[in-house]
Amino acid sequence: MVFKFGAYSSLLLPAVVTGIVATGWLLLRALRRATLTDALLAVLLAVPTLSIAQQMLAYAGWFDSHDGYTMALFYVPWQLNLLLGPAYYLYFRSLTSQEFRLFPRAWRHLLPGLVQGGLIVGALGYDLLWLPAVSGQHPPVPAGTKGPALAVAEAIAHYLGYAQYVLLPAYCWRVLADYRRYTRYLQDNFSDTERLRFAGLRQLVLVQVLALGLSQLFTLVNWKVGLSDAASWNYFFLRGFLVYWLVAVGLQANYAAATTPLRFDGAPDSPTTPELAAELNPDPVADAPAIQASPEVGLPAAALAPELLVWRDKLLALMAEEQPWLEPELTLTEVAKRLHTTPGLVSKVINTGCGQNFNDFVNAYRVREAQRLLADPRFAHYSLVGVALESGFNSRSTFNRVFKKVVGQAPSELTRPKS
Repeated sequence: MVFKFGAYSSLLLPAVVTGIVATGWLLLRALRRATLTDALLAVLLAVPTLSIAQQMLAYAGWFDSHDGYTMALFYVPWQLNLLLGPAYYLYFRSLTSQEFRLFPRAWRHLLPGLVQGGLIVGALGYDLLWLPAVSGQHPPVPAGTKGPALAVAEAIAHYLGYAQYVLLPAYCWRVLADYRRYTRYLQDNFSDTERLRFAGLRQLVLVQVLALGLSQLFTLVNWKVGLSDAASWNYFFLRGFLVYWLVAVGLQANYAAATTPLRFDGAPDSPTTPELAAELNPDPVADAPAIQASPEVGLPAAALAPELLVWRDKLLALMAEEQPWLEPELTLTEVAKRLHTTPGLVSKVINTGCGQNFNDFVNAYRVREAQRLLADPRFAHYSLVGVALESGFNSRSTFNRVFKKVVGQAPSELTRPKS
């Protein structure tokens, strides 16, 4: 048959094409570069794309046709919603840790979805390959009808599909719980966290749970009163926007993760970096009190354990002399390398001696520099973006947020001298 695209099917077509092109491109890149993030993002895109494509073809006349071409479409695993929750979780894990691997154990999270799709693939093998070989009947299944194995597989897959109402919320909750710990990991290890926060992915997870709730509501209303094709179409049209959103958020997140050495493992009580497990002298360090500090004020010698006092002095000297905080993407690991010690030790010095995480510690220097530039008539011609970049910030949005957090007012609210 030739599909006849009308208003309903045509408006779903852009989302389907976008999903197919992005999924194929990501799979090819995953194979070429062996990037797990690309493969998992492709899975996340494939699930809604298949679902929308099925409805698009239905509106284009698939269900009204009874020929061999359209019969083959029955054997496409259109509904793979059991993959969605586990794929979000595994995708987040792969983004936040370059050491994360799908095998040998993590792949088992995908097992329910693989079973769901495997039933349809198995039915394809039985109805269209095994039956002709055994019975000699060609074609083994009358045109436009479903084979015996497919009818059983669809019934089982239908009941399995209800598990998505448990799996998706459970896995999304796990992602959001890990995300809170991940933000603390970023604060402890990076001076610029903006592009590594993956805020769009967090919002998408929340919207995905909301979409599941709407899907359940749609199913109940349809069962109770019956909905027209137009009402049903609205749900799939809105789902198409999730495809566009996932493409935009996912590609940006994949790039950020690929260019930054992230080592978050997601465990609640794990150290923020593997190096924090390095051997320190735990007793005096653990008993040392946490004290607020600023770049301008050194700590009294009695406030720190002697073992850390020397490193505190070295750290403050490094910050004053080399001014590494002017580098927008400065990390805890980089500071530790310059001090010729471990990130764990530097983290202890900052946390225990300053009462701050690494991000706040570095940004305190940047804010102080920004205040100096804003008060200097020689820099009166600088825009706020220029001041932000000169102070070590990577963007105006980060500059505004951090400056207001430290000073209590936005940089634009300050009165600047004239040149």
